[in-house]
Amino acid sequence: QVQVVESGGGLVQAGGSLRLSCAASGRPFSSFGMGWFRQAPGKERELVAAITSGGTTNYEDSVKGRFTISGDNFKNTVYLQMNSLKPEDTAAYYCALWNGFRYDYWGQGTQVTVSS
Repeated sequence: QVQVVESGGGLVQAGGSLRLSCAASGRPFSSFGMGWFRQAPGKERELVAAITSGGTTNYEDSVKGRFTISGDNFKNTVYLQMNSLKPEDTAAYYCALWNGFRYDYWGQGTQVTVSS
């Protein structure tokens, strides 16, 4: 009933940039924020960046200063601007909605691959 769709992934060289988009739609839902996660093969899923409905942001240390999360509430959309990409950023990136207790709706993921 609630659909979350990511887009914008791709293959880039180290030092390059990508901008990921996440759009949420469907039945009315409660969202106090949105987050971007990533998971690489053999590694646990980790929260990369998150933004609250009030605009507060937080970042995983390894991406701080390189990635920027932003949102457009009117469009129920969140973005992840990724600059100075490194090979270790390679992962499937997922967008999810935070309902105040947990991330309850998830997108299908978009692959980001950074070559050296």
